[in-house]
Amino acid sequence: MSNPPSEYYAEERWNNWLDRLREEEIDPENEDSARLLLNLQDDTAIAIAKIVTDWEDGEIDEEQALEELAGIRDIVLSEVEFDDEEKLMLIDGVQTSLVCVFYAAEEFIAGGPAEEGTVEDYIRAAADAEAEDDADTALAYCAQAGTLLFDGEELDMDVAEEIEYGLVAEWVNGLDSLSTALADPEVIDEDE
Repeated sequence: MSNPPSEYYAEERWNNWLDRLREEEIDPENEDSARLLLNLQDDTAIAIAKIVTDWEDGEIDEEQALEELAGIRDIVLSEVEFDDEEKLMLIDGVQTSLVCVFYAAEEFIAGGPAEEGTVEDYIRAAADAEAEDDADTALAYCAQAGTLLFDGEELDMDVAEEIEYGLVAEWVNGLDSLSTALADPEVIDEDE
């Protein structure tokens, strides 16, 4: 087994990232700051990808996979306390991006990949749903796109340029992290 139970992602790991964010001067326009936020997001996506991969490989059963995902979700999506409002907004953006990755993993484990359409079709459908103020349907479409990523399809980020900034754009950002995690599931060093 590649990871002992409950060691895919620990609360201490998340807190280490948050401590780094507290210590750093964060400017989203600065490449190093943007890289830190992206590494934080990618690190979580890698843990999620490893759980799904271990489940597919039969190293853990469905129940354990879903429990592991729930445990990471509880850590990563819990309310974060920051004195700096701008940093709090940036963390919220990372958390929002990861919501879709969690749903996609759960959906893939529970029901497999979406049966019809492409990743881009589902993302466009999500954008249309968001335009109609239907966030739940938009999230469901993005999760379906994510199931296809778990099934080996790739994400063409050109589709992101077609989308207005909003929840779907954030979720696609998360799917991009998932796509990267599935292609190169190497743990990111918290010191990078």
